Amino acid sequence: MRILLTALSFAISSPAFAALNILACEPEWGALAKEIGGDRVTVYTATTALQDPHRIEARPSLIARARSADLMVCTGAELEIGWAPLLQTQSGNPKIQAGQPGYFEAASVVALLEKPTRLDRSMGDIHAAGNPHIHLDPRNIARVSAALSERMATLDRADTRYYEDREKSFLQRWSDATARWEKQGAPLKGMPLVVYHKNFTYLINWLGMREVGALEPKPGLPPSTAHLGELLDQLKREPAKAVVRAAYNEPRAAEWLAERAKIPAVMVPFTVGGTDNAKDLFTLYDDTLTRLLAVAK
Repeated sequence: MRILLTALSFAISSPAFAALNILACEPEWGALAKEIGGDRVTVYTATTALQDPHRIEARPSLIARARSADLMVCTGAELEIGWAPLLQTQSGNPKIQAGQPGYFEAASVVALLEKPTRLDRSMGDIHAAGNPHIHLDPRNIARVSAALSERMATLDRADTRYYEDREKSFLQRWSDATARWEKQGAPLKGMPLVVYHKNFTYLINWLGMREVGALEPKPGLPPSTAHLGELLDQLKREPAKAVVRAAYNEPRAAEWLAERAKIPAVMVPFTVGGTDNAKDLFTLYDDTLTRLLAVAK
């Protein structure tokens, strides 16, 4: 009997019995949910840093994860339009349907850049609400953390104070880190870059860099020989400092252009797990700045 009572007591107090089961669409939101939720949450991330979040298959294993989720945290702004709605409908889980408290879109709480003035499929994969790649501006992370903490507290009233305290601690550390990154990144201001896809817009805007070209002729279309040739001619007139790509982007086009333009090709993690050093949100920014500063000289 004593053993049984001990086991029951442990089960009640054990952090393994998390209050919220969270399905995060991207690694950055999984990392943020863990920062806020601590041992009150279990977090499963649907994608990795080596996958293009636009193009994910709604696999049976992901549908099973969605079926048991209390909270689904996505970027929104149509980033996951090809697969997240399938997870929601095929899971049959009423908690995580659009409009329900168990579905959270990070993009809904920040000001989106690059809102199109018109929509035309000939323009490529243009998102109607604006550019969804919001997480590489730390000010956006701060806004999302406040809203996500509030949503967690709504779903788990018993642990409201716990989420509030953790979010407050995170924000303080994040504010300190942001000030450090802005000081560290000052030499990057004005630096001209060629990007692979328009997924660095918020990073470029935050640090005051300049995008002078993209390897994709239109968003979502793979680099073509003709477009790369035109871009190379452009760089002869308007040089760039580097060609930057995310860890999940195929490297050959970036390396081809960089070699011929005689500038570095830089791979940055883009999200948590993109490099060995980018283990969480803080080291994601640390490693990104380190890699960009190495070519800024």
